[in-house]
Amino acid sequence: MIKNGFLLALFALICTGLVAAVNQQTVDKIKQQEQQELMRVLHQLIPDEMHDNELTAQCTLLLDKDALGTDSPMPAYIATRAGKPVAIAIEAIAPDGYNGNIKLIVGIKTTGEVLGVRTLAHQETPGLGDKIDLRKSNWVTQFVGKVLSSADDKQWLVKKDGGDFDQFTGATITPRAYVKAVKNAVGYFNNNQAQIFSQPLNCEANHD
Repeated sequence: MIKNGFLLALFALICTGLVAAVNQQTVDKIKQQEQQELMRVLHQLIPDEMHDNELTAQCTLLLDKDALGTDSPMPAYIATRAGKPVAIAIEAIAPDGYNGNIKLIVGIKTTGEVLGVRTLAHQETPGLGDKIDLRKSNWVTQFVGKVLSSADDKQWLVKKDGGDFDQFTGATITPRAYVKAVKNAVGYFNNNQAQIFSQPLNCEANHD
């Protein structure tokens, strides 16, 4: 019994070590893939011809729970040309999705015009709420060219609520939450441009 117990403990120890090693390798690989995906999305949202800087190198952290949907600082990637800001891509959270948080990123010109929106992570229902993913439908392209002002504030709603944005058949909660999150991010940028562009580039320090 002692021998069997020792062998079992040794086997468990070896398995634990293997799992830890595999997990460590997987974490690094996942992080690398996420970074590559972020680069791809950023270049989709803010075309290369608009800027001459490396977007991920010019990153600052924004903190506003009401506007960005979370207590955590959210990265914002500033696009510049000849040292002058021309656009920004802001990560935000829609906290009231049907199945929880929806993480998204919004590209915005300094004029306030939306360049595009992409979904970074979500748990919405396949076949219904997952239409927020560009790989599933082109629903998110509705935001391109949109601006937010007090005059058209009510247009930033789904059509069921009297706004301009399509909802999904059988799934209104997801698009309603998404539109609200994009609107909040655009409004936050419009009201805080000067502060955002003057604050430190501190994303790397936060990650350390």
